[in-house]
Parts: sequence; C-alpha cells; structure tokens
Amino acid sequence: MPRPIKDMLASRLSLLKPSPTLLLSSRARELKAKGIDVLDFSGGEPDFDTPAPIKEEAVKALAAGFTKYTAVSGIPDLKEAIREKFLRDQGLEFSPRDIVVSNGAKHTLFELFQVLVNPGDQVLLPAPAWVSYPDQVLLNQGEPVFVPCREDDGFRLDPDALTSVLTPRSKVLVLNSPNNPTGAIIDRSRLEKIADIVLKHNLLVISDEIYEKINYTAAPVPSIATLDPALRARTVIVNGVSKTYAMTGWRIGYAAGPREIMEAMDTVQSQTASNPNSIAQKAAAYAIRSGEAYFLPMLVEYRKRRDWVVEAFNGIPGIRCAPPEGAFYVFPNVSGLLSRSYKGVPIHTVYDLAEFFLDVARVAMVPGTPFGSPLHMRLSYAASQGSLAEAMKRLKEAVALLE
Repeated sequence: MPRPIKDMLASRLSLLKPSPTLLLSSRARELKAKGIDVLDFSGGEPDFDTPAPIKEEAVKALAAGFTKYTAVSGIPDLKEAIREKFLRDQGLEFSPRDIVVSNGAKHTLFELFQVLVNPGDQVLLPAPAWVSYPDQVLLNQGEPVFVPCREDDGFRLDPDALTSVLTPRSKVLVLNSPNNPTGAIIDRSRLEKIADIVLKHNLLVISDEIYEKINYTAAPVPSIATLDPALRARTVIVNGVSKTYAMTGWRIGYAAGPREIMEAMDTVQSQTASNPNSIAQKAAAYAIRSGEAYFLPMLVEYRKRRDWVVEAFNGIPGIRCAPPEGAFYVFPNVSGLLSRSYKGVPIHTVYDLAEFFLDVARVAMVPGTPFGSPLHMRLSYAASQGSLAEAMKRLKEAVALLE
C-alpha cells in the first residue's frame, strides 16, 4: 500500500504554525464573501495607495522593456538609492557590495537566518515579537529564545533581561524598533547598554527597521549600527519599501551589513529566487530617493488615527491601551475581559475573545499570544477613520454584552 502523501512531507514542517494574522484575515474574508459586514484590522498593511509617481516609474520600466533577469542582489540603481538613504538618514556608509535586495523584508530575514543559524544556535527575540521570527528560526534549525519585555516598561528590551537569557549557544539578537506589535522604540541610552552586551558576548545583531519612519517621537529612531564601528561590523540592518511607501505588494526588501554575510545571502538567493522583481526594483529606487515627500502626509494621518484609537480603547471598560511610539498598531491589554462569558460561553483566552469579537462585533483583531503576550490583542489602525470609528462602536457594544 503506498504511503499517504501527508506522511511524506518534510518533518521540519511540523515545527511551523499557520500565521495567526493570515488565519484571522482568511476567516474575515470568508464571512465577507457570505455578505457579512466584517471590519478587518488583522493585517499589517497601509491602506494608502502607492503614490502615483512611484507607480509611473514602474510603467516606464515596462514600456522600456525592463522585464528580464537582473543581478541577483539587486540592480545598481536601486543599490545606489539604498546606499544614499543610509548615508542621508543614518550617516552610515555602505558599498553596493554590502547590500542585498530581496523579495520583501520577510524574504530578507529568512535568508539571513539561513546563512547565520546552525542547528542548535539560539536566536534571541525580545517579546512581544513579530510572529514570523520564531518560525523562521525553527525552519532553519535554530532555537528561538524569547526575552520578555514588560508592559509597565513600555515593552522596551531591558538589558538585564537580555543578560539573564544568554547561554554559550546565544548567537543572534533580533532588534525590531519600532516594534511589531507594540510600537515600542528602544531609546539611545538603553540601546547603548544593549550594545555593550552584544560586544561582550560576541553576538550578531539583526536590526529590523522596517517601521523606521513610522515614528511619533521627537527624535529619529536610533539604530544600533550607528553607535560604534565595532557594532556596525556585527549588525545587519533590514528594511524595505512596503510600510513607508505603501508598497507591500511590490515585494522589495533589503539588507545592509558585513560583506561576508551579504555574499552568503547573494549565494542563497541565486539558488532560490534568482533576483527580485525587475519592475518593482525600478519603482523602489524612485521611492527611496523621494525621501519623505510622499510619506509625511501618511505619518500625519497615522498619528491622528493612533491618538483617536487609543482614546477609544481606553473608553471601553476592561480594556487599557497605551499609545505606541511607532508603527501602526495598538496592543491593548484585554485582561479585564478574560474570565467573563457571553450567553453562558466562557471567554478564557485572547483566542476566545478574538472569536467573540469576530462573531458578535464583526471586527477582526489578532490575539496577542503568538506575539508573546496572552493578555493583549493587536489592531492595525492603517485603516480609514470611518472604519475605525465603526469598529470601536461595535467593540464597545459587544463588550457591554459580556457577563
């Protein structure tokens, strides 16, 4: 008798869990397809359209026949735009050979874990953390190690907490500032203490700066790579155009760091993806050179939405919500709603609460447990003010039904 196909799948797939964000979005889409009015705030995608001048650059590329393979690690013009961006924004000088362009920042991160992580290597993840980090580490036979960040400390990484989890197998520290899902930004003084630990314990750093520009504080978001040449030599910066320029579907991310790591990524990419999309690279080069011209109006709107949503959540009994410093998510504490019930059905976990909100309020939010907190939920306010207002109204009405 032939073996069932499911028994022939690679065993490493058992380590992976479906993305909770995508699962919630899928369920919300199914309900919408049935004609049910669902408001979906589970995704991490700007609701703004890609600015027209950026799209026009793609049209020009098409018209010019720029539709062939490109250099594996990115076209020279895009690499030069990225090099200019680092010099302009952070005072960092990179050679084009120190930069690799990939198919989105998620692809960039996966390639980094592929080239850095050996079986048993520990990757340190300040938590709450983006849900894809641990699964990508596991898929590359590493061990994700979570470093808890306290809500009463603004969810910022505590240097003492980092030190407490270190072992001889600790190899890579992932920093994500501004953070998904909390919006926390690691300030410079705290970053300097973290930097001392990195150098003392010979760690490598992946600095995920994809939300770098979505910053509501008065100062630019500091990067650990700017603190000291010794740190820059141990840090890979990851960024992209998806969040800043509303270009999620264009799939352009990039990394800049030590040449040995970049050359290894180039080798992996040559055998997996060949190269990033040619047309999208042309558009991305134009977007990055535009600086903040197209982005600043988006940031103004994000700030208004953030302030409104935070106030609205704090007006719902049983929920408390601190204003995030960056990104476009709120991460409200919903512990005051747990252990309650709806029509005799208990709500024990944030998963139960997410189902309740979807079924009763017709609002999709993501449970905080996969991010590292069983007491919170994530809502993306990259949505219109009208839809946010309707969502808050529905959520408040639904909470009032809890017993």
